[in-house]
Formats: sequence, C-alpha cells, structure tokens
Amino acid sequence: MRAQNIGRALGIGLRVAGRIAGERLAAGTQNPSAAPKRADGTAVQRRAAGQMAGRATGGLARGVGGFLRPFSRVGGILWLEITGVFFLLPVVAFAPKLWAARASWAHGPDHGRFLVTAAVIVVFFYLSVTSFWRTRKR
Repeated sequence: MRAQNIGRALGIGLRVAGRIAGERLAAGTQNPSAAPKRADGTAVQRRAAGQMAGRATGGLARGVGGFLRPFSRVGGILWLEITGVFFLLPVVAFAPKLWAARASWAHGPDHGRFLVTAAVIVVFFYLSVTSFWRTRKR
C-alpha cells in the first residue's frame, strides 16, 4: 500500500515538473510576434506547453526505464533465488521429523504426523525447485 502511495506521489511530481519545464521551454523559444492572433491565445499556449511537458516527461520515463531494465532483470532473478532458498528451509527443518516418523508410515501411532510432514516437505520442495527452475529460464 505504501509503495503505491510513493509511486503515485513520484508520478504526480514528475508530471508537474515536466509541465513546468515544458512551459519554460515554450516561453523561452516563443516569438511574441508569432503568437496566435486569437481571442483564446492563452488556451492555445497552455495546450502547446502541456504537449511539450508530455513529450519531456515521456522521454524521461523512457530513459529511466531503459536504465533500470537490466537491474529489473537481475533483481527478478535474485528474488527467485532467495525465494527458492526460503522454500527449501522447511524441507531441511522437517526432514528429521519425517525420518523419525518413518517407522509408523503405514499404521503406527505417528501415522498422521508422518503424512502431514511428508505433505509439507513435498509442497515446499516443489516450490523451491520451481523457483530455481524459473531462475534458470531467465
């Protein structure tokens, strides 16, 4: 939730800064004698400034996106590897309990515990292996 708020604030700030920069660029390059001779000249100027700001903001966004793209890829790979390790931890933690309950796997007193432990190990081992598999695909 906080990341969305931060992203929204940064996006709004970037648009406002782009609009201000566009207005200053438009004001600096405009020739007063070439201004439109209409009654609604200010609306035309504002629209042109807004278009300039949109171009400046779009170029900046593309530049930042191009710069961050490799970091996004590496970050995604690193995230999958870390997730795979964390999914492997319950497998390591529950393996001794499964080994201790192996004698009663069919009808012993620890039959339920053996089945639950085996299910937990299978699920987390699957999640860990698929996380590393996805990392290999990237």
